[in-house]
Amino acid sequence: MNGVARKVPSLDVSLGSLHLQLPTLMGSGCYGSGEEYAPFVDYAGIGGVVLKSVTRLPRLGNPTPRLSPTPSGMLNAIGLQNPGIDAYLAHDVAKFADRPCAVIGSVAGFSVEDYAEVTARLAARDEIDAIEINISCPNVGHEGETFACDPRLAERATAAARGATAKPLIVKLSPNVTDITEIARRVEAAGADALAVINTVRGMAIDVDRVEPRLGNASGGLSGPAIRPIAVLAVWEVARSVKIPIVGQGGIETARDALEFFLAGASAVSIGTGNFTDPRAPQNVTAGVRDYLAARGHAALREIVGLANAAFAGAR
Repeated sequence: MNGVARKVPSLDVSLGSLHLQLPTLMGSGCYGSGEEYAPFVDYAGIGGVVLKSVTRLPRLGNPTPRLSPTPSGMLNAIGLQNPGIDAYLAHDVAKFADRPCAVIGSVAGFSVEDYAEVTARLAARDEIDAIEINISCPNVGHEGETFACDPRLAERATAAARGATAKPLIVKLSPNVTDITEIARRVEAAGADALAVINTVRGMAIDVDRVEPRLGNASGGLSGPAIRPIAVLAVWEVARSVKIPIVGQGGIETARDALEFFLAGASAVSIGTGNFTDPRAPQNVTAGVRDYLAARGHAALREIVGLANAAFAGAR
């Protein structure tokens, strides 16, 4: 290098008004509150933690068993088990105050009113920097139709949450739809600051010895490396359709996995199932992405966002 020090590439990213020093979020439901990972992970070395989804009322969740390993992935059917927003605010939220990374609350609901109420109450807390709304829930007022699978319901849930807070709003989209881009556009128009793409893919496993489904709920959500190609395609398609930032997620374990999402059009990535197999995955992803950028002479991560997507519509 002839004695000239190479400048370290910047990895900072903005999701609306939420500024992250690093582009790595820890996925909702996979990281808990982060306490379990404290012995292995320096919170200053990740972009943020997305907390487990909370609902208006307490939920016991689905019958056990709730987890089943699959080739290159995992099925889960937790069923949104949580203590409800009253207990969550009283006993859980205060412990997030001193985190040296972003803390993103996650809201789930079964009616438009649920999204408005829970978002307003959770976002009112200073410990919460932003809100992610999980719209992959059945709407009790529409014969159980899932919010994320109906453009109008997705739009209404987003608008309700948007009206409840001025804090950055991230909407998590489901891949279990015919056209994810239509839903992305409707959600963007309703006021979302960013999109999380994607949630789990519906799946099932059967125990051939016991002759019954492996999950107590029969079906569940598939996550892990098995869904990464599906997630990369979804990010690539959505990035051609909206201008707001995208958080790419689905099977990320390594820096090269994350780079696929950045090149497809994601501004940040979220790591979920990968944390179960390697708690150091976030640090490994960060280091590998930084090395990749430096080796190619890039000064910042934003320079490669959407670079493999000729019709990328967002801002870098």
